[in-house]
Amino acid sequence: MLDVNFIREHFAEVEKSTREKGYQNIDLKAILQLDDERKATLKDTEELRKARNDTAAQMKNGRPTPELINKGKEIKQQLSILEEQLSATESQLSAALKAVPNVIMPDVPLGGEADSVEIKQWGEQKKEGVDHLDYATERDWVDFERGAKVAGAKFYYLKGGLALLENALIQYGIKKVTEKGFTLMSVPDLISSKVLEGTGFNPRSSEQSDEYFIEGEDLALSATAELPLTGYHMDEILDEKDLPLLYAGFSACFRKEAGTYGKHTRGLFRVHQFNKLEMYVFCLPEDSERLHEQILAIEEEIWQELGIPYHIINTAAGDLGAPAAKKYDIEYWSPVDQKYREITSCSNCTDFQARALNIRVRRADGKLEVVHTLNGTAISLARALVAIIENYATIGGKLTVPEALQPYLGQKEL
Repeated sequence: MLDVNFIREHFAEVEKSTREKGYQNIDLKAILQLDDERKATLKDTEELRKARNDTAAQMKNGRPTPELINKGKEIKQQLSILEEQLSATESQLSAALKAVPNVIMPDVPLGGEADSVEIKQWGEQKKEGVDHLDYATERDWVDFERGAKVAGAKFYYLKGGLALLENALIQYGIKKVTEKGFTLMSVPDLISSKVLEGTGFNPRSSEQSDEYFIEGEDLALSATAELPLTGYHMDEILDEKDLPLLYAGFSACFRKEAGTYGKHTRGLFRVHQFNKLEMYVFCLPEDSERLHEQILAIEEEIWQELGIPYHIINTAAGDLGAPAAKKYDIEYWSPVDQKYREITSCSNCTDFQARALNIRVRRADGKLEVVHTLNGTAISLARALVAIIENYATIGGKLTVPEALQPYLGQKEL
């Protein structure tokens, strides 16, 4: 969430950024008008509260006169009306502010998905590959039919070699991030609406809502460990000397994948449930850009060690979510499709999420400041399995296990 004073002081910048991100129905002038109404009502409310206190003090000095009693009643009635108006205006303002996306950084490309800028390539682009779904189905490594029978379309069972390979990826990823200083956490799969809204996952339209909500409960299934990790320090004041805080959350992720029809949906690439290891950082504002690059470097190290060709793109504004001020996507080379497909990303959300969830840092001089938050996917297991099969399997043959995973699997081939 952006600070309303920041919007007022940087109106043109916020308006341009909001438009470039594709949020066309945000009325910033109306938000500022709501803030003006809030300030005016607050001023009147405080004046009445003072008058109420003065009247109460006068009543203590002997027996109050009928005029003083009537004045006290009148003030009480007026104050009740004003406090109700103030509460309503504050609620409207808070809701309006939550709908405004974060401001993009100066080096973020403008435009839509096609305008994202490639900044690096790594690895050889193979000319041929094996379709992961056909390959895994032939070996009875994946079962979408029974997954659909039990839970619905795009749910699945992993079996045998593919389940073992996923387990090896989990162990490898955990070792990698903990060696980099991240504390491993097992996180809740359910989150409250306060955390969901505070992290800023506001879809551009109702058709793009991605969450599974629990009927009769103020809870939703988590779409990524980023959400419960963000809420971990909600309403807390952190100490400057303890930052940065590095966490790695392993969790199941649940997504409706609304608004993705027409995109690559075959097999395991886009499913409703998958496992993921997520890196998360709470840091000082002056450190967030540097730490963003460090998270990207860890992601690169993972895919280089797994031997999966990739490129990195600086994501264009129109393809950024509400919380991100800047995002890098790593896309692996798909020899089957002869194009790059997204496999991981990392985002700098600056103070956007922390302000909404009231996460601050106390500086050495005693001043309070909103922290910055960053996130990056270490390994998204389902897509990692797709990339490995496409790049390491041979038609009708065995699957070579990437060397980095062999210690966790105990074999070189499946």
